Amino acid sequence: VYRSGGDSGPQHGHGKTSQGVQSVSIDLSKEEVLVEAALTSTEVQSLIERTGRRAVLKGIGGSKQDLGAAVAMLSGAGSIQGVVRFLQVSEEDCLIDGTIDGLEPGPHGLHVHTLGDLTQDCLSCGEHYNPFGKQHGGPGDSERHVGDLGNIVAGPDGRASFRLEDRQLKVWDVIGRSLVVDSGEDDLGRGGHSLSKLTGNSGDGLACGIIARSAGLFQNPKKICACDGVTLWEERDRPVAGKGRSKINPETPPAHL
Repeated sequence: VYRSGGDSGPQHGHGKTSQGVQSVSIDLSKEEVLVEAALTSTEVQSLIERTGRRAVLKGIGGSKQDLGAAVAMLSGAGSIQGVVRFLQVSEEDCLIDGTIDGLEPGPHGLHVHTLGDLTQDCLSCGEHYNPFGKQHGGPGDSERHVGDLGNIVAGPDGRASFRLEDRQLKVWDVIGRSLVVDSGEDDLGRGGHSLSKLTGNSGDGLACGIIARSAGLFQNPKKICACDGVTLWEERDRPVAGKGRSKINPETPPAHL
């Protein structure tokens, strides 16, 4: 679901679809656009914003029952940052949708790690999540860590946008753990290096974040953050934290309730 800002425009219930988009439903009263698609969330947002309106992702969900959703906000050295969402679309299948910016162009290993500990950045995240004691492998292998998600590929601009489906990972098992993107390509356990069957020899962790439970589809009606007064439309124009984030005057005395 996306919130779309700007003029109300023509009032209609359904919009034209593009390749990879199955259906579009528009609710002007809620400023919401519901898109059913096989595209990444970044691609869907870009399609909406080609109309000249600003769009903000409210959430992703399956067309059936709500089996759980999670999100990880990744950050690392330099300008690396990203958001990755997890959605359990069925008892067997987990959808992983994300965008990470600031990477070196090329492939980077992506893994769920056992610990949700960022006290020493990615170094304290522990090993790959491996509850069944298997060797490292690729996403399609039976012999793999549950946390082995393969590679994502950053383009020349340093952005990696991806949509993965995994049949071993379950949202309810990874909440509270961490997601790490590595400096190099994961060899999927097929290389000759001593680390191939352990980590995929994908190098050090560049950026990481804790996987936290998130609202499912239609479960988050928020338009404004009460903590700092920033609206959904202003989020991308302000820093995530620190000076310059809040719209609330620090000299304003707190209300007596």
